[in-house]
Amino acid sequence: MSYGAAAALQAAIYQRLVANTALGALVGSAIYDAAPPGNPAGTYVSIGPEVVRDKSCQTVRGAEHEFSVSVVTDAAGFQAAKAAAVAVSDALGGAPLILARGRLVGLWFLRARARRVEAADIRRIDLFFKARVED
Repeated sequence: MSYGAAAALQAAIYQRLVANTALGALVGSAIYDAAPPGNPAGTYVSIGPEVVRDKSCQTVRGAEHEFSVSVVTDAAGFQAAKAAAVAVSDALGGAPLILARGRLVGLWFLRARARRVEAADIRRIDLFFKARVED
C-alpha cells in the first residue's frame, strides 16, 4: 500500500474547488481543507475525512481514497446548500486532477446525504467521492 499521494490528492482537490468560479460565486472564499471552528455564518465548503484502502499490484503501488466534501449553510431551506453541492460535484467531475505526487487514475461520485442539523438550525450536505491513485 502507498499513502504517499494522500497529501497531494487533498491539495489538488482543494485547489480545484478554490479555482472553480461557479463555486466561488456561491460561497466566496469560504472553502476549507478542515471545518472552521464554531458555526460561521453563511455557506461554506470543507473537505472532510477519508478512508484509504490498499490497491497495489505487483508492479504499481496504489490506494483507493474515499473522502467527503461538506456544504454547510445557515440559509433557510436546502436551495443554497444544493446549489453549492452541485458546483462541488461539477468541479470534481471535470478535467482530471494533476497531483504533485502520484497519478490520479479516476475520481467518482459515490453518494450524497442532505440533512438538517436541528440544534444549530443549519443545513448540511455531505458528498462522498472515491479516488484511485498510483504512487
